[in-house]
Amino acid sequence: MLKMMTFFQGLSGHQPVPGTLDFPRSPQKLPSTSEAESEASMSEASSEDLVPPLEAGAAPYREEEEAAKKKKEKKKSKGLANVFCVFTKGKKKKGQPSSAEPEDAAGSRQGLDGPPSTVEELKAALERGQLEAARPLLALERELAAAAAAGGESEQELVRRQSKVEALYELLRDQVLGVLRRPLEAAPERLRQALAVVAEQEREDRQAAAAGPGTSGLAATRPRRWLQLWRRGVAEAAEERMGQRPAAGADVPESVFLHLGRTMKEDLEAVVERLKPLFPAEFGVVAAYAESYHQHFAAHLAAMAQFELCERDTYMLLVWVQNLYPNDIINSPKLVGELQGMGLGSLLPPRQIRLLEATFLSNEAANVRELMDRALELEAQRWAEDVPPQRLDGYCHSELAIDIIQIISQAQAKAESITLDLGSQIKQVLLVELPAFLRSYQRAFNEFLERGKQLRNYRANVIANINNCLSFRMSMEQNWQVPQDTLSLLLGPLGELKSHGFDTLLQNLHEDLKPLFKRFTHTRWAAPVETLENIIATVDTRLPEFSELQGCFREELMEALHLHLVKEYIIQLSKRRLVLKTAEQQQQLAGHILASADTIQHFCTQHGSPATWLQPALPTLAEIIRLQDPSAIKIEVATYATCYPDFSKGHLSAILAIKGNLSNSEVKSIRSILDVSTGAQEPSRPLFSLIKPRAAVSWVQQCWNGRQNWKRKKEKMNSHLAGACGVLW
Repeated sequence: MLKMMTFFQGLSGHQPVPGTLDFPRSPQKLPSTSEAESEASMSEASSEDLVPPLEAGAAPYREEEEAAKKKKEKKKSKGLANVFCVFTKGKKKKGQPSSAEPEDAAGSRQGLDGPPSTVEELKAALERGQLEAARPLLALERELAAAAAAGGESEQELVRRQSKVEALYELLRDQVLGVLRRPLEAAPERLRQALAVVAEQEREDRQAAAAGPGTSGLAATRPRRWLQLWRRGVAEAAEERMGQRPAAGADVPESVFLHLGRTMKEDLEAVVERLKPLFPAEFGVVAAYAESYHQHFAAHLAAMAQFELCERDTYMLLVWVQNLYPNDIINSPKLVGELQGMGLGSLLPPRQIRLLEATFLSNEAANVRELMDRALELEAQRWAEDVPPQRLDGYCHSELAIDIIQIISQAQAKAESITLDLGSQIKQVLLVELPAFLRSYQRAFNEFLERGKQLRNYRANVIANINNCLSFRMSMEQNWQVPQDTLSLLLGPLGELKSHGFDTLLQNLHEDLKPLFKRFTHTRWAAPVETLENIIATVDTRLPEFSELQGCFREELMEALHLHLVKEYIIQLSKRRLVLKTAEQQQQLAGHILASADTIQHFCTQHGSPATWLQPALPTLAEIIRLQDPSAIKIEVATYATCYPDFSKGHLSAILAIKGNLSNSEVKSIRSILDVSTGAQEPSRPLFSLIKPRAAVSWVQQCWNGRQNWKRKKEKMNSHLAGACGVLW
């Protein structure tokens, strides 16, 4: 980062060069005559040396009155702010003379439309800034070429005359390019004159190129390439303008980027609005300025990219290269029609952009991971310190889910602020980071469940974390367009967290219900109605404890409680302690089971249980117990197995053990019906897989167990008697 700061300090310290931003001088020099000699020879020359005869076809020019020459004062440069005065100045008032036009040129002039001008007159006119002298000067150049081709003059005389013509061209060039150097300060008419001169010189260059090299003794002075010189001056102007120090924050990359972008946009808008209507199409004025500014911007960013960038600098560089530059500058409303077809390209090469994007994704993944871990650490600290959760709309509330969702959303939005494609790429990164965080969250929550049981706000914090699952789930379903299997994988840790939370909340209630369910078998189902009423009453008194759960989770918890009631009821039926040998007894038990099933279903549904899939669990078992025909029992068993694929032969045997009037062969035949369903799929909702089937005990085994129990009781009795006798003695 220190290197980057030094880089920006060096860049922003670049000041405009004092003086007017000069264009390069013409490269054509006559080796035999210096500029001083040209001036001397020009002052010594007579008017007949350079003025062509009238019959040569030169246009007559009127002489202007000779104006007194004023000494030229050198002015300090104000940088390209003068070039683009539209940003600091208003338009020139009507009637106000242009600053680029000498004062004496606005007064009386010697006419150039009269007889052909002398060298001194042309020199004086050019020094006064009269661009009308360009046409007579071109006539002199053509006359000189004709004289050289005719061969009537000596080579020394031709060289002397050519040196004077070239000296005049240097004056004209400086005047013309000086006007074009500050085009917005020049009067429109004067700017058009300068542009016309350049256009005329370009045409003369093309004609000279088409004619080929001459055979005269004159040095080649064409092509002069004034249009190329103008473009070079535009590039220098762009470099000076873009290299100025920002008004504030010169050492901050954001400020430098903003200065570069704003300068380029505002300057190009001025070119489009004020210069394009005046410049001939062949100049390509918008393209010339746009390419120059683009090249400087690109060079600056390429130099910056060579440094070891911090995270913020990497992001800012990508934002400008991929978003702000193409969208806010190239495609801005005032420039899009001019720049879109120029093919300026990107500010950085594609390979370098890919490297920066990979660095950005890596940085963001690390940031997201760190922020999420920190949020979880703070949340776990609040649990351990027994801080009560917030209450929001009557529900226990935790900020953890909101914090995590915000972290994820900000990373997503940050990538999309560069490009939508990068937003898609970071989504794949986040699809790795988020499940890893949720597993960490699940582990931290499970640890809290084990260690925090004695805390006052234990249950409230458990409820708050269960409610968190809703925020996570809604955010993923709404904002993450992923396949269902991927979504299920993401939600897996949340499902485990919620399930463990339900188990914790229901644990005390399950303990209270356990002795009540045992009354079914202890009383040999003598009073099943009263027993079930006690169970339902106990559950009903405990339901307010779950009121601070979100509505959807109260339904899920009620479904879990519904499942527990049905499961425990089936367990009591399957304990093989009740054997009914008559059809009347079996029908009576079946009636009790149907009534219990209706009571459980009505109570649980009334309190929000959506578990309609549990409705046939008890009634079908009652029907199996009631039926006496083995074939009818088979049909019921087959139907039951389709509803509950985890219903096994062991479970069936435990139910059939109640029917004491079935023979072993009939039991075996009924059990065989489940062989047809051995390839059934695993149940989506487990019921019988939660019930361990009680193994059947044979008559011999029962006798052996009874004999062993009798022996243990006898030994215990003898031990007590021996102890008592010892006390008596």
